[in-house]
Amino acid sequence: MQKTCIRQQALAALLEPDPQNKSELVRHIQGIQAPLVDIAACYVAPAGVPGRPDAPLIVSPQNVPHRGLGSIEGRAGLLHALAHIEFNAINLALDIMWRFAGMPEAFYGGWLNVAAEEVYHFNLLRDYLRELGFDYGAFPAHDGLWDMAERTEDDLLARLALVPRTLEARGLDACPIVRNRLAQVGDEKGAAILDIILRDEVGHVALGNYWYRWQCAQQGVDPIAMYPIMAEKFRAPTLKGPFNIPARLEAGFEQAELDWLEQQDNTARKRDR
Repeated sequence: MQKTCIRQQALAALLEPDPQNKSELVRHIQGIQAPLVDIAACYVAPAGVPGRPDAPLIVSPQNVPHRGLGSIEGRAGLLHALAHIEFNAINLALDIMWRFAGMPEAFYGGWLNVAAEEVYHFNLLRDYLRELGFDYGAFPAHDGLWDMAERTEDDLLARLALVPRTLEARGLDACPIVRNRLAQVGDEKGAAILDIILRDEVGHVALGNYWYRWQCAQQGVDPIAMYPIMAEKFRAPTLKGPFNIPARLEAGFEQAELDWLEQQDNTARKRDR
């Protein structure tokens, strides 16, 4: 029987709208022994990218309700927002696999591992939501992560610069803050899930850093000088501190990049006064 390229299977998983079925498809792909990776295959983008359920309702970031963590519903709302980020992260890892041809096999294997870990994170959060009497889809959510994926759908360098190295790296900064907020209200289980997510996300951002620099080398451009150009061209958000410097260093950011981030943060704060 002819094998199916895992990039093609990644596209099929991306198109699957049901979160449980999507999770099972990703686990199946990861479990394939000696998978076929056709790095040259170029697929036409079909309708329905990304596949996702009818709920949650997608709204603008300004219209996502903010709830205090003193109630179960408030904590569930926060956990739901995190679950939505992880669901988007599954789709992002699958999307980069099928969309961009011509990369080494290790590129596709790396992002497949990321997709599997994002599946794990999503289901940890979803299972806990169910324990609290809710489920994924119970609260509105916004689509900032996927919006950037659409802006960078034709440019791999921009995708690497602005999704794993910008928006997902923002999770390295936010995770300890959110984790501590949950711990302060006695939600030790939620805090423990955030510890797992932060541990794994360092590796995901490191993978983005590695392939961003690899792609810069292929194009003969300086990765540090190129980043502000990509950020301006594709309208990336200005990142504001505090930054999780130890986690960012572990994920492969250079000190010069972190100094630039701090400079941008200081400039933005002075402007906002």
